[in-house]
Amino acid sequence: MRTRMLISASWLLVLCSSVSVVCRTVAAEDLRAERPNFVFIMADDLGWADVQFHGGTVPTPHLNQLAAGGVELTQHYVAPLCTPTRTGLLSGRFWSRFGVTKPQNPRALPQQTMTLPRALKTVGYRTCLVGKWHLGSDPVDGPQKFDFDSSYGSLAGGVGPWNHRYKQGPFSETWHRDGQLIEETGHVTDLLCAEAVKWITTSPADLPFLLYVPLTAVHLPIREPAAWVAKVPAEIKGDVARHYAACIMHLDDAVGRIVQALEQTGRRDQTLLVFTSDNGGSTAENCDGKYPEDEYPEGPLTGSNLPLRGQKGQLFEGGIRVPTVVSWPGRLPPGKLVVPAHICDWMPTFCRLAAAVDGGELKWDGQDLWPMLTGQATRRTSPLYWVAPEFQSRAVRQGDWKLIEDNSGKSAVYLLFDLATDPYERSDVAAGQPEQLQRMQQLLQEISRDDQRRGAGE
Repeated sequence: MRTRMLISASWLLVLCSSVSVVCRTVAAEDLRAERPNFVFIMADDLGWADVQFHGGTVPTPHLNQLAAGGVELTQHYVAPLCTPTRTGLLSGRFWSRFGVTKPQNPRALPQQTMTLPRALKTVGYRTCLVGKWHLGSDPVDGPQKFDFDSSYGSLAGGVGPWNHRYKQGPFSETWHRDGQLIEETGHVTDLLCAEAVKWITTSPADLPFLLYVPLTAVHLPIREPAAWVAKVPAEIKGDVARHYAACIMHLDDAVGRIVQALEQTGRRDQTLLVFTSDNGGSTAENCDGKYPEDEYPEGPLTGSNLPLRGQKGQLFEGGIRVPTVVSWPGRLPPGKLVVPAHICDWMPTFCRLAAAVDGGELKWDGQDLWPMLTGQATRRTSPLYWVAPEFQSRAVRQGDWKLIEDNSGKSAVYLLFDLATDPYERSDVAAGQPEQLQRMQQLLQEISRDDQRRGAGE
C-alpha cells in the first residue's frame, strides 16, 4: 500500500511553479564532494504574520534579508505542537509513528532511531544542538543519546527567559550543557545566540557540521530586557504586546548574529541555512501559573497567523503553516517555493546532499526537497499527513485538497477545503463535494492504517 501511495500520480494535483526565478541546477552529486554545512534555526510558536516579510508590524530586518536573498517556502508545514515537529525533523517520519502527538517529557524516539545527526556523523559531520530539546527531558534521554556531539540549553520545553526554569515539577531544572544540569545567569536568547556563535567560530574548518538551533523565543513566558522593549515601535501598545514584539526583535537579532558568524569564518557560501517555526502562533496567557513566577507581564500573547485560520494546537493552516526560508548563497538564487513542503522533508534533503544514508532503508515519510528547491521538479510526490493531540484530530493534504477529521466529539466531523481557491479555509465544501470527500477520507484511512501498522519500532 505504501508503495502505491508514493507513486500514484492521480494524487498529485499541485501544478504551480516551484521557484519564482530560474535556479541554476546543481546536481546533488556535485555537492557531495563539498559536504555542505547545515544550520537549522527553529523559532518556538512564531506565527505566520509575526514576521515583517509577511506583513507583521514588528521590525525583523535580518529575517527580511534572509527571505529577500533566499528561497521562501510559502507552504511549509509542521506539526501543530512542538515535540511532534521536532520528532519529524530528526527522524524524517511522521511523529505519530512514534506515538508522539503532543508535547511530552518522556523520551519521544527509540534510542536506536537513525536520527539526522546520527546519519550525518556516519560521513564525518560534527553535530551540535543549541536550544530546546524536548524529546526526552531526563538527562539520560538527552541529545547525546541521539548523536549530537555537544548540546546546550533546555532539555525540556520552553523556559523562563531569566531563571531558565521549565514548568514546576520534576523537570523544572532543565538548563544543561552536554546533559549535565547547570545554573547560569542571562537572558535565554542571548545565551543561546552566544553559544551558537561560539560553536561556529571554534569549529574546525576542515570538518562539515550540523548546527541545530531550536530557540525558545517566542514561547511563553516572555519578559524581555528593557533595552529591547525600548526599541519596540511606539504604535505597539500594551505590556505583553510590547514584550512579545521585543522578543521577536531579539530573536531576529540572534539570527543575524548567527549569519554574521558564518560570514566572518568564511563558511557562509558552504552552508545551507533554514529558518522556520515549530508551529503556529499562540494567544495563550503569558503569565502561566505552571511556570515558576518571575514577574511576567500578564495578558494573552499577541501571536498572529493572519490571514490564515487557526493557531497553535490546531490543524487549520494557522496552526501548521509557518514562515520558512532556505538560504544558500551561490546555490539557491532568490525565489519562492510554492510547492507544499513538510518538516519531515529536511532529513531526506540533508542526507542526500551529504550522501549520508539510504532513505529506502529508513522508510522516510518525508521526501528530498532539493529537486523542488532548484526547479528540477514542480510537484510533490507524497501526501502530507498530520495527527494532533491524543488522536482527536487528523488531517491529510493531497494536491490542493485538504481534509481535517475532528474526533473530539461523539462522532467524527470532516472538513474539506480547496486550498487553491480558499487558502484561508473559510468555506468547508464537504457537503458540496461528496466524491472528493470520499476520496480524501479513503486516503486518510489508508495513511492512518499504514501509520499504525508500521509504528515506531520498524
